[in-house]
Amino acid sequence: MFTLLALLALVIWAVIATVVELRGDGYRHQPTDWRQVAGRDAIDDAHSGHAYR
Repeated sequence: MFTLLALLALVIWAVIATVVELRGDGYRHQPTDWRQVAGRDAIDDAHSGHAYR
């Protein structure tokens, strides 16, 4: 029984620590700024005879 309680406490601690870290990591979805990506142009990669959507 002690082992199960210790395991449950560890799981709860891990979930809380994960939530805290994910909230504070500063990650935000942002679109790619293609001006800062070197050597990438959609027209250069296009092949004739292919339909692009």
